[in-house]
Amino acid sequence: MYATTNLRSRDGIGLFACHWRVDQPQGVICLVHGIGEHTGRYAHLAAFLNRVGYPLVGFDLRGHGRSGGQRGHIPGFESFMDDIDLMLDWARQLYPEQPIFLYGHSLGGNLVINYLLRRRPALAGAVATAPALRIAFEPPPAKVALGRFMNNLLPKFSQATGLEVEALSRQASVVQAYVNDPLVHDRISARLFVDTLDAGYWALVHAAELKIPLLLMHGSADRLTSVGASQEFADRAGAICTLKIWEGFYHEIHNEPEQGQVFAFLQNWLDKMVSSWQNSSLSIA
Repeated sequence: MYATTNLRSRDGIGLFACHWRVDQPQGVICLVHGIGEHTGRYAHLAAFLNRVGYPLVGFDLRGHGRSGGQRGHIPGFESFMDDIDLMLDWARQLYPEQPIFLYGHSLGGNLVINYLLRRRPALAGAVATAPALRIAFEPPPAKVALGRFMNNLLPKFSQATGLEVEALSRQASVVQAYVNDPLVHDRISARLFVDTLDAGYWALVHAAELKIPLLLMHGSADRLTSVGASQEFADRAGAICTLKIWEGFYHEIHNEPEQGQVFAFLQNWLDKMVSSWQNSSLSIA
């Protein structure tokens, strides 16, 4: 069953939130989507998770989808962290007895990893797919310099992301649906660009401080975000991070022709984490 609500951010932005629920949940997945997109693009993931006993809770990031705010802009990185707090609070109200997981893709993967390191939440685990810890190519120094200059002068200044839509998936239908989606946009402000770039670098430096189990998945043929950065993060984080590289996959591993394999791997990892959470809860009791 699908339901929606509106959350209100600390600075008064309306955040569109949605919930695909199940009657007998094993655990709760809280979704953070990528740049320019929205939670509705994950309805097929929600359907799979529901079938195997996991409700999915999500919200459109500020400046995205059905949420308020200037398209592709944030007042500062901590506003994203505060907004994730809101979603998790809502999820705990819906499912007070269930283990909770964060799941982030691309920009959302960057946010989830930073949230784990900065806020140190009480979660059963987290998933990051193709996290934007670094972009897959070296950004032109002039563009980075312009971004930093405008971030100081006019942080709301925005440009097109220049996203290579053909690099999203090897399925042409996925790319076309993205292009035709009226809720998708291609804007990024100077503040969002600089803060995300810096937060990715910060997460790599602090990876060894990770305390929550993380499943980190990336396509080896991703041309948008760096698979090398994911490998670097996993190496520094150690055994608490499970790294899965999908050979030949593009950026959206959940939208590739072999998505069934990705979903099965995800389910297996989630089930193991739920079992560990249940065992730890019993030992505490």
